[in-house]
Amino acid sequence: VAKGVRKTRSKFGGRLEPTSHVAVQLYAGRGDLDIVTQAETIDRFESLRLDADRFADSSALLEVVDVVSPDREPDERRYRMLLGALRTLDERPTALVVPAFYLKLLAHEGLAPQLDACVRCGNGSPLVAIDVGEGGVLCDACRRGRPVSEPALAVLRAILGGGLSDALEVADPGVCREVDAVATTVAEYHLERRLRSRRAMGHA
Repeated sequence: VAKGVRKTRSKFGGRLEPTSHVAVQLYAGRGDLDIVTQAETIDRFESLRLDADRFADSSALLEVVDVVSPDREPDERRYRMLLGALRTLDERPTALVVPAFYLKLLAHEGLAPQLDACVRCGNGSPLVAIDVGEGGVLCDACRRGRPVSEPALAVLRAILGGGLSDALEVADPGVCREVDAVATTVAEYHLERRLRSRRAMGHA
């Protein structure tokens, strides 16, 4: 809780704006609410607030991290992942930053989908669909769930297999929409809730 943050002369000013990277000092309050006693800006990420699309994407990142993070259980890796994704949106936004973050976050939580072989029979090709309930991709004989194209599957593999930088450069609108839909569906399945920030922008 930041007391007086809405006042014109608040000592926090715009430091606690959404998407800002800040260092805060907290006073342990009663119950689960701590009080912000000091806040220093590290990075404002101005473009994330000034551009509607970037703000929507950054809101999607913040929402999924808020959902997956237990209260009072810090996770340095998760924090660094979020900071890196926000910085990427700020400096070189692409259509796949949010879905890539969803997939990397799921992998960090041990929930990444199986993408290398059919989860039912182990067949390596052709892989034509993905079923989140089954846990990954399916071959033509076992197919069910959502169809997935080979180009989209290649991007999904790159994101989770060490080729993130190359994956973020993919510009094909159809492939980007497909990867976004898969990532959002997988994330919502494991989180057991709809991601409002993403759905509000018409994704998935």
